[in-house]
Amino acid sequence: MKILLTSSSRHGSTDEVGAVIARELRLAGHDVEQARPEDVDDVTDYDAFVLGSAVYMTRWTPEAIDFTQRFSQELHSHPVWAFSVGLSGLPKGKISDPHRIGPVLLSIEPEDHATFAGRFAPAELSLRERSIARMGGASEGDFRDFDAVRAWAGSITAALADG
Repeated sequence: MKILLTSSSRHGSTDEVGAVIARELRLAGHDVEQARPEDVDDVTDYDAFVLGSAVYMTRWTPEAIDFTQRFSQELHSHPVWAFSVGLSGLPKGKISDPHRIGPVLLSIEPEDHATFAGRFAPAELSLRERSIARMGGASEGDFRDFDAVRAWAGSITAALADG
């Protein structure tokens, strides 16, 4: 099966999560192309999609949202999985309510949506981003659980095998 995995990342954390998912899908025998959503011009050759975005201020990135709008028709006619990565300003890497990005998810009707904790590295952020994160009580650190990411990728593999 040919799968397009897009990941929209501002500081690399979401791309790294996407790379783990892509690797797991490839190990299961799928042909996976990984791309940034803004770099995709055509999706006609894909059998399934995995879409990921960093979450800032409870929203997916504009590039990820734009992708879902540009390819809405194709996404509705194929299986789609979605994942979000981010701390959403909560302390110690806890995840906020994933339904706050609900309008995007409702528009693509994914088979499943997973929310993964991200990484907060203040040195990589702009002053504005650091200020917002600190006001929200974010704690510095890498809170990504790659075992959970691999398990979720396994659930996609299982669903594709059943489908």
